Amino acid sequence: MRTTLKRGVGRAAAVNGNGRAVLPPGVLTPVSRYRQPERARSIWGSLARIFLLTIAISSSAVFGAAGGVYLEALAAVEDLAPKEQVKLALDQLDLPPVNAPANALVIGYDHRPEDGTAPSRSDTVMLLRADPQGDTISMLSFPRDLIVDVRCPNGGRSRARINAAYSFCQVEGTVETVKGLTGLPIHYIITVNFEGFRKVVDRLNGVWIDVDRRYLNDNKDGGDSYAEINLWPGYQRLKGWQALDYVRFRHTDSDLYRVARQQNFVKAVKQAVNASYKPRSVPKLVGAMRNNVEVGQSSGEVSLSTLGSYALFVYGLESGHFHQVKIGGLTGAAELTTDPSNITAAVTEFTKPDVDAPEKATAVALRRRARLKGGLSPRNVSVVALNGNGVPGAAANANYQLGQRGYRVFAPPEGLSADAPKRVFRTQVYFTSKRGARLAAVRVGNLFGSVDVKALPIRNHKLVTLANGAMVTIVLGQNFKGTLAPAPVDRTPPRREPEVRVATSETMPVVREAAKSKPGFPLQVPTVIERSSSVDREVPQRVYKIGKRRALRLTFRTGSNEYWGIQQTDWEDAPILKDANDTQVLKRRQYRLYYNGPDLHMVVLTWRGTTYWVVNTVLDTLSNETMLEIAKGLRPFKK
Repeated sequence: MRTTLKRGVGRAAAVNGNGRAVLPPGVLTPVSRYRQPERARSIWGSLARIFLLTIAISSSAVFGAAGGVYLEALAAVEDLAPKEQVKLALDQLDLPPVNAPANALVIGYDHRPEDGTAPSRSDTVMLLRADPQGDTISMLSFPRDLIVDVRCPNGGRSRARINAAYSFCQVEGTVETVKGLTGLPIHYIITVNFEGFRKVVDRLNGVWIDVDRRYLNDNKDGGDSYAEINLWPGYQRLKGWQALDYVRFRHTDSDLYRVARQQNFVKAVKQAVNASYKPRSVPKLVGAMRNNVEVGQSSGEVSLSTLGSYALFVYGLESGHFHQVKIGGLTGAAELTTDPSNITAAVTEFTKPDVDAPEKATAVALRRRARLKGGLSPRNVSVVALNGNGVPGAAANANYQLGQRGYRVFAPPEGLSADAPKRVFRTQVYFTSKRGARLAAVRVGNLFGSVDVKALPIRNHKLVTLANGAMVTIVLGQNFKGTLAPAPVDRTPPRREPEVRVATSETMPVVREAAKSKPGFPLQVPTVIERSSSVDREVPQRVYKIGKRRALRLTFRTGSNEYWGIQQTDWEDAPILKDANDTQVLKRRQYRLYYNGPDLHMVVLTWRGTTYWVVNTVLDTLSNETMLEIAKGLRPFKK
């Protein structure tokens, strides 16, 4: 039986945020087991949280069930096992690395009854990366209309849209094309058809999405017959077909917007799983996945004892450690192109995400010093590199490069060489008990590629002596090739003046009209709006119910035909509000900030039991300073 992707890394160990091994029973690598800590995270335990966009997340829900589902779990292993086309592509995969980041290629495809024997279409192509040492998850989406070199296993090549790889040579073609485009290894494949997508979303009782505008296509205008959709602006629960319509829509904008909608949807999926998951729902989820999802890796088997270990894992990923990467510089409409340097930059950001991006962006916007969550800045981190690979000059070379990156480089005590106590194959990175040392070690380790990060063993007196008081000690292994990896891409935007204008005369009548519906909570009037924007003519305001609660949505349209909005509701603990990146007090009012990377996507004010959300466009085109200024400009409505 082929191993399917569950909440771990097959035979390989993962590590949680504390640097401890997280292993299923029966692994082949001889390592120590450990007892489940209060909130441990396995590499795929975290990664599985974001798979529902392609339904793979449901496998986590299945195998994360605690007890009582033994037979269902056993059946699910076989149901998710790779079949036919996926099996053919398994030889193209790389072995999952031990205690290191792993990449999964996700392919969402559509095959309709009217297609007959015609090839299926891949509407979703994305890479997911879980880094157990940095405790991060990254997602890189490829627009289906992106023009690339399509590669097939037989050596055939052509210049075409990336989704043509699936039509030309199925899963094998997509794997080869993505590997050729990015230069990255792929360790797992997840394929899903849209029927499975719809069913699992329904089994989760829907997902909560903030819809930016009115989406309507009923094919009554006599034009081209596009997929039907009928959604209103505002925060709401979408059922299976509605969610599918939302993530696939692109007929009045472009693939760029669709990718952004898909990435926003992924966050909503995390929230839906956390809110809806119950062990008794596992059989329904298994039924929804059957014949719709396939998951595979290059080799290995899964056992019931392994499934039992996954039952101990719990969901959880720290706010700000989920990174959505977009390819920049895209031009065109029906066909999208970009300079190869933009692909390289996206891959670098994907593999080396900047966990401090939100904090740095906030600091720039408010003209303050950043309070970094991701660890100390290099100038406050002392390091020493020791030679553990026997290559002459290796330690001196590494220390020089670390100094060039801004780290404070120490040397061993006078009279001692920089040779480690013993040689190692894999580079070892040790940290002391100083505050921030572990995160600093993780960051330093990222520069050396595949490493083990662990506490400095105080009983190893020779190593402690050679460390000479440095916060981080690196023992270079034979796998170190002499050059540090690129540093994380710093995407901190430069400060910009807020692009707003006074618009009370336009917004007051809209809020006054909404007040006639008696929403039951105090309303706020936006006194300033983005400079090029105006109140949306189609749906300027919408008073509606979110379950038993009432809500108001104000919709604005920019000069470039994008939409942003202001949501007002007495729902103070909506799922979307649970993962704030930062909290700031501005002019005696507290605001919660929600980022997509360095882009401020949502600013939330809570006042008198009501929440007021300023929500950016799906492409996050409003600057951070503009978003903050709009939020600060909200004023209580008075009749």
